[in-house]
Amino acid sequence: MITVSDKAKEKVEKLMHDAELDATYRLRASVAGGGCSGLSYKLDFDNEVKPMDQEFEDKGVRVVVDMKSFLYLAGTELNFSDGLNGKGFYFDNPNASRTCGCGDSFSV
Repeated sequence: MITVSDKAKEKVEKLMHDAELDATYRLRASVAGGGCSGLSYKLDFDNEVKPMDQEFEDKGVRVVVDMKSFLYLAGTELNFSDGLNGKGFYFDNPNASRTCGCGDSFSV
């Protein structure tokens, strides 16, 4: 499962509202090759669920993940920071053995 912090929930809801996305859209989390540590996180909104996707709902936020990415993201919490040390979404990923300084990439 992928969970969503309260701050991330608020930001996702605001982004969806600002983009005028309806309830058919979900937050799509995925992992792609690249970044300083080898793997990068990606977030987007998507209104299509593919047959092998895993879908979760936490705090009213629906998150969809392709099966390959789910292997890297299982047990992860999506957070949002608006502090002085950086602003944006970040992942608390228990599967990551190393992350880069900016938190955008990781390795297992």
